[in-house]
Amino acid sequence: MIKRSTAVISKFIIHKVGNKFNSATNVFSEEVVTFDKDSYELMLPFLLKPFANVAESFRFNHHADIALNELNNYATQIFNDDATFVEISKHIVNHLYEQSNAAQIKIGDVIVALFDEVEHKGTKTQALGIFKIENKINFFQTYMEENILDVYVQKGISTKKVDKGCLILNFSDDEGKAVFSVDNNNYDAQYWIKNFLNIKLADDNNQHTQNYIELCKDFSEDVIKQDFGVHEKSKFLAKTVDFFKENETVNIHDFKAAVFEDDPKQEERFDAYKQDFETLNDVLVRNQFAVSEIVMKKQKAKIKTEIKLDTNIQIKIDVQAPDAALEYLEKGYNEEKKMQLPKFLK
Repeated sequence: MIKRSTAVISKFIIHKVGNKFNSATNVFSEEVVTFDKDSYELMLPFLLKPFANVAESFRFNHHADIALNELNNYATQIFNDDATFVEISKHIVNHLYEQSNAAQIKIGDVIVALFDEVEHKGTKTQALGIFKIENKINFFQTYMEENILDVYVQKGISTKKVDKGCLILNFSDDEGKAVFSVDNNNYDAQYWIKNFLNIKLADDNNQHTQNYIELCKDFSEDVIKQDFGVHEKSKFLAKTVDFFKENETVNIHDFKAAVFEDDPKQEERFDAYKQDFETLNDVLVRNQFAVSEIVMKKQKAKIKTEIKLDTNIQIKIDVQAPDAALEYLEKGYNEEKKMQLPKFLK
């Protein structure tokens, strides 16, 4: 997470990125923006607020050498000499354009901003922000004509949230520069994170917690649900959440003993699934790590059990109440409608 209370924008420029797939071209600015007071006071929180609650940080990735990662290289050049800011910002947009090679990739405005005095882990540092604005909203503008106030519609950028953004800190650890990313218009998971930024989660407790919970969610869906049904899936997820809530550190042996209640067969299936999960997703799921409360809180809110009906309606059951389905619902079949429908018992 970052703090923005002392942060300032030192350089700011806007370009437009096209779409390589449909031959829409880029449009470049040649000078940085000079803000008036009102615009600046709106822009600074608009750009930095999305990162205030982002716990997961990333590091740059490259198959051969991290120094060859385009964004890592561009950020380093700007941090070393901010006189290169305008020229490098164009290279950043061109790199983004090269990844815009599918019909669903949207054109948009690209903001590149250099920040000073951004606080991270008690240290104030520079940060390079890259933001893509893909959606604009309609708003009414009023004007006076012949003593009558009238209105017309304009399109503009909403100040509520950015569509896509990243913040590259001039702060490094053993894995490299810290990178934060947000994507509120996630239509292509590969496009922003992997193709443009080419980043991976940092090897820390946030990643370890995230990986382990994703493993448990997939195991509940692919194994528990398939073999034992929705109710047992719910119980497994409830036990998982309880274990993470009650323990500051996850140890895989303690976890399996608590969740599977010393059932060797289920523990073996979990171990085998874990190996497949790591291979399929190219991740390492740690056998012991400290729980990240921030990640756990976010994941807990996403863990729901769904009962899908033939009517395309879904009933979601809170993972903290896995027995609710048995207590209040019964699976039934409506002969008249020829559909599976629930019967409410209470």
